Amino acid sequence: MSQEPQNQAPSQGAGATAGPPARHGPFYNVFVLGVTSLLTDISSEMVYPLLPLFLVMKLGVGPAVVGTIEGIAESLASVLKVFSGHISDRSGKRKPLTIAGYAGSTAGKFVLYLAGSWPMVLVARIVDRFGKGVRTAPRDALIADTVPAEARGRAFGLHRLLDSTGAVIGVSLGYLFLTRYNGNYQAVFLWSVVPALIGLVALSFAREPVSRRKLAKELSFKWGALDRRLKAFLIIALVFSLGNSTNEFLLLRAGNVGFSAPTVILLYLVYNVTYALISYPAGHLSDRIGRKTLLVIGYAFYGLVYIGFARVQALPLYWWLFILYGVYIGMSEGVEKAFVSDIAPGNLRATMIGLHAMLVGVGLLPASVIAGLLWKFFGPVAPFYFGGIMGFLASLGLAFLI
Repeated sequence: MSQEPQNQAPSQGAGATAGPPARHGPFYNVFVLGVTSLLTDISSEMVYPLLPLFLVMKLGVGPAVVGTIEGIAESLASVLKVFSGHISDRSGKRKPLTIAGYAGSTAGKFVLYLAGSWPMVLVARIVDRFGKGVRTAPRDALIADTVPAEARGRAFGLHRLLDSTGAVIGVSLGYLFLTRYNGNYQAVFLWSVVPALIGLVALSFAREPVSRRKLAKELSFKWGALDRRLKAFLIIALVFSLGNSTNEFLLLRAGNVGFSAPTVILLYLVYNVTYALISYPAGHLSDRIGRKTLLVIGYAFYGLVYIGFARVQALPLYWWLFILYGVYIGMSEGVEKAFVSDIAPGNLRATMIGLHAMLVGVGLLPASVIAGLLWKFFGPVAPFYFGGIMGFLASLGLAFLI
């Protein structure tokens, strides 16, 4: 398979951008945004692995409600990503929307602290994911704008490294606080607001690049005008997302086979450590061998890991499954963003990044609802067989259609 199309961005022309001010290197914004994501992910991951346990053990809801809450929150927020990206392209400004998005996620953590019922948890997740929907495309476009095309894999890999390092710290703190406060989930939720606020301060140091991009004047979904590779990848991403339900089902599966709540958090910690270690090397490797090759391997790897979650019963092997799942995330998440950045038109880069994120996020609602229903009616192994099959289909589609 030829790798040239994946490694080289199309000619920039009017879509070219200048980098950040001369006194800052090309990776300055990557580092600042990475530190912001690190602090925000400390906040998010202090609470994320606790949510399914909080909903099931404290509020008494079932897996179908867990999947529905996460699916609704992610899907509604994901619709914002393409519009937020377009506003960023049209205005030529990335930073204001990025700040607004991170502020929204901070507010969501406080709403979660106040939640005493599952509808309030849903509101908290919507507010939190609303913020993520607003910030994602402008932030990723800001990264892509300020580094050379041949270094985007490393840039997104470095950002993912810092982001996932925050997840490692956050999960660790969540575990420590939960055990210290004897299962008091609200205390952990309140403490999670602190690093999110510090992250907003860190974000103020980001620099808006001086732009020479031709600004987008109107939002247009002219499918036929898009690059053929981009169209194929967006379709594949949507199909794959239908089998890629919320990670909370992995945590529920661990609890289902016999792990205690604190140990489930430690499993999630192992996953995040692996994710952090793999992200930057994977991004760098994609700069050398091509984004497509790495994603084909990654989607197939996802299929194998999900089949493992369906079949494995021995508790010690679950540590390896969470490690392998971290390998998949590390080798694919940042590379997907770099791939879209490479083949998107320069003047619509944030819009296309947002469109990709929107399709993936919108797919999470039916994916999570399907997973919850499969669990309820066919048993806990069914969602993972389904996810594994969709992973293999996405790998084959990417290999032969692009």
